[in-house]
Amino acid sequence: IILYMFLAVSIVCDDYFLPSLEIISECLGLSQDVAGATFMAAGSSAPELVTAFLGVFVTKGDIGVNTILGSAIYNLLGISAACGLFSSVVSRLSCWPLFRDCLAYTISVAAVLAMISDNRIYWYETASLLLIYGCYILVLCFDIKINQYLMKKFSPCCTCFTKAMERNAEQQPLVGWREESGPLIRQQSRTDSGIFQDELDYSQLSTSLHGLDEISEDHPSVFTMPEADMKRILWVLSLPIITLLYLTIPDCRRQFWRNWFMVTFFISAAWISAITYVLVWMVTIAGETLGIPESVMGLTLLAAGTSVPDTVASVLVARKGNGDMAMSNIVGSNVFDMLCLGIPWFIKTAFINTSGPIEVNSGGLTYTAISLICSVVFIFLAVHLNGWKIDKKLGAICLVLYLVFAILSILYELGIIGNNPTRVCGN
Repeated sequence: IILYMFLAVSIVCDDYFLPSLEIISECLGLSQDVAGATFMAAGSSAPELVTAFLGVFVTKGDIGVNTILGSAIYNLLGISAACGLFSSVVSRLSCWPLFRDCLAYTISVAAVLAMISDNRIYWYETASLLLIYGCYILVLCFDIKINQYLMKKFSPCCTCFTKAMERNAEQQPLVGWREESGPLIRQQSRTDSGIFQDELDYSQLSTSLHGLDEISEDHPSVFTMPEADMKRILWVLSLPIITLLYLTIPDCRRQFWRNWFMVTFFISAAWISAITYVLVWMVTIAGETLGIPESVMGLTLLAAGTSVPDTVASVLVARKGNGDMAMSNIVGSNVFDMLCLGIPWFIKTAFINTSGPIEVNSGGLTYTAISLICSVVFIFLAVHLNGWKIDKKLGAICLVLYLVFAILSILYELGIIGNNPTRVCGN
């Protein structure tokens, strides 16, 4: 069932979620990184929001907090490793989007660390998380102007900005760059995001060159059988999922349903949450069967399970060469995860249980939060030292570091290292 749910998530993301995100980005004129940090991050992180609400209002335990903080480490290192190892395309990255998202995430983690340091969470502390995310969205609204200002200011002394300008200049004949007082700044256009594009389909290039708003040819049906033998086997196995999704989600890649892209986005996000719920349910049964403690489950199996949509979506866009969107989804979804913690905490402390704060009992969370700050600094430095690109070398380094962080976190939660005695239900 776990493997089948993995297949279902990949179909939802590839056939419905990412195409709807493409049209949203075109209509709003969003760049790849902004689209990845907002709509893509919110849609693929819907399971974390559900888990946080369950942890606060239903189970009244630490599993929501452990899962979100544990999945944050997995997102930063594990998904970066997957994008590097499973993508045959070397994706180039821009300096400003990664710096922007890493800075916002570091501030968010520092705020969570300050909140849980005394094991009590008050309403004004949770409101600060919502305020931080609001400021992050405000920065994204003025992203083009801020990027332009920073390129003017720091390009003489910062090599990454200079390289970004050189790459922009190389792509100028194809995608319509313009020059304003020195640096080259990309125009926001309907074809800017370019999330999905078939290898033999030059629709995005033709749209950019000829100014066509829509593709004349309709997208082939999802029931078209692939030609490769292995893909045919997977297609037959996934036919029940394909049929169910076809009956419940409008395919916005087809001309008839193109204007229904927002409906496609929300229904596909709901399906992602439902499939991830079943996936996490099966993973929880496997963990209980193996006798794994709840806190360790949150940091490992449940963390990876709830991050399956992020993993699939990031790897898919990285294979298309959209590195900025993949990295912005990885870091931006973590910023959204901090908001996932803030919303249920704020609702409970401000409206439901106003008499006292929320109690958080896991001492290992402090170690995990500190590990998150270290890992986000490492990601930024590793990408910088790797020449601002995602490749297999970066993927291997991220995988090794993720395993180190996961092992140390588990040993700390189990009380093997440090002074953190393991808590068992009833004691």
